[in-house]
Amino acid sequence: MGKHETNEAQVPRHIACVMDGNGRWAKQRGLKRTDGHTAGEEALHRVVQGASELGVEWLTVYAFSTENWKRPKSEVSFLMQLIDKSILLNRREELHANNVRVKVIGRKDWRVPKGVLRRIDETVELTKNNTGMTFTIAFNYGSQAEIVDAVKSIVACGVPAQSIDEKLIEQHMYDAELPEVDLWLRTSGEYRLSNFMTWQASYAEMVFLDTYWPDMDKSVLEQAIVEFNERHRRFGGL
Repeated sequence: MGKHETNEAQVPRHIACVMDGNGRWAKQRGLKRTDGHTAGEEALHRVVQGASELGVEWLTVYAFSTENWKRPKSEVSFLMQLIDKSILLNRREELHANNVRVKVIGRKDWRVPKGVLRRIDETVELTKNNTGMTFTIAFNYGSQAEIVDAVKSIVACGVPAQSIDEKLIEQHMYDAELPEVDLWLRTSGEYRLSNFMTWQASYAEMVFLDTYWPDMDKSVLEQAIVEFNERHRRFGGL
């Protein structure tokens, strides 16, 4: 097998990505941060296509965190429009044509514009019966918030404390169907979890790439998968 070659048997079932480095990519080129986010959206399109071609069953990306509201209002507004128009509107027909099922996880609270919430529902409904890769967008998402919301849901159901276990908590997460993460990937050379899928990634293999997200494509994803396959996953055993 060549250095960057993969086959279906070696591809992780669920890959989760922290799409980091848009701003630094733009700064290196004397561009605005928003230009970096636009380039990042184009990279996301390449990665979704590449992951689907490689046989990945589930791809989850960190599009907007619960902490991202702290950024300047102009940048938050731009990101909202980018997610709404580029990912949920302009790309959805192509995703649908490629048999990709789109899901969105995160808090649907008052901070999210109603138009974006409507577009989320439309896109999910359009693609819900597709049988190819499941592409999940973590939007207004934080792992701690997800666990808190799961606990609140359990309490609201009146479940006695002695009946609570890992399986029950998973059933009350934003998407109970979402499988455990096999490969947890972060770009831009940063080594932080950043509150992303810490429950689902309890036994994930973590790969940190120096590549800025706007430079991501299928070939870089393949490199990460090659590194994944060099690991020996023990899941707490020997």
